[in-house]
Amino acid sequence: MKRLLLILLLTLATLPVFASDASEVLAVPRKNVESADFKASGRLVRVLSSGQRLSSSLTIKAHWFPGVLRVFVQLGQAPGNQPSGSQTDLRENILLEMRPGGQNTIRVMRAADKAPREIAASEWKDTPIGPGFDIEDFLEPQFFWPSQSVEENVTYGARNCDLVTSRPGPADRTDYSQIRTWLDKTISFPVYAEKTVKGSGEVKEFTYFGLRHDQGVWSASQIEAKLHGHAGSTLLIVERGSAKANLTAVDFAPTELAKF
Repeated sequence: MKRLLLILLLTLATLPVFASDASEVLAVPRKNVESADFKASGRLVRVLSSGQRLSSSLTIKAHWFPGVLRVFVQLGQAPGNQPSGSQTDLRENILLEMRPGGQNTIRVMRAADKAPREIAASEWKDTPIGPGFDIEDFLEPQFFWPSQSVEENVTYGARNCDLVTSRPGPADRTDYSQIRTWLDKTISFPVYAEKTVKGSGEVKEFTYFGLRHDQGVWSASQIEAKLHGHAGSTLLIVERGSAKANLTAVDFAPTELAKF
């Protein structure tokens, strides 16, 4: 009997511990989205399997308006990404809107386009950003998805984390079937995430480096994205920015898409 009780206790000790209220763990990440007002600039660097690096300039600005997060992304031209002799202008402006109800919209305009256009969710991954990142990753909507579970006291490296597993609902426009996020328990900020792509089941791995605290806001100075089991990656490198940019609706007007 004592031996049976010991086995039972050892078994229970190895089972994952789930938070009784996922909303408590997600309160800070959601608040961070709902108070967003930042501008950042830097580079997107695509690292090929050969080790060659192709770099594009990057500017991001984001602001939460009542009921909607707006993000404006400007991608600069990267001559190294073009075929030899090509004069194609790869500059691209992207306007993203995220509503917690799942109705995300993305409009893009390339320098060679005559007008911006809204793109379907099936096109979100077809960008010059490179493997790992796609357009949706600038929104990070998973903390507002209807299905959330939290495994407590999980470690990632030396960090003690809450592991949040998020799944979208039928109404959510997304290219992912599941996102697992390791949130540092001390700062409630991601240190690592795994995103499972619908259909293919491929897993995209995101690692956050250089965590810093500025004006009450946590951010990462670099994010590396890669496809699990594949060589190469894409680096989002933030070189400068402001956590309190005092942005207004004018900064996200549709007319901004045509400015290069």
